[in-house]
Amino acid sequence: MDIVRLIFAILLPPVGVFLQVGIGLHFWLNILLTICGYIPGIVHAVWIIAKK
Repeated sequence: MDIVRLIFAILLPPVGVFLQVGIGLHFWLNILLTICGYIPGIVHAVWIIAKK
């Protein structure tokens, strides 16, 4: 399942975070980071998935 989350984290970072932690602080933070720049959103999503 982590492989699927990582694929989503690269393609659509907020979806990868949502699959890992649900709707919460990290999800909204990832949406903000993705809007500000696609790469920070990916980095944050991969970090959240790798951390848990």
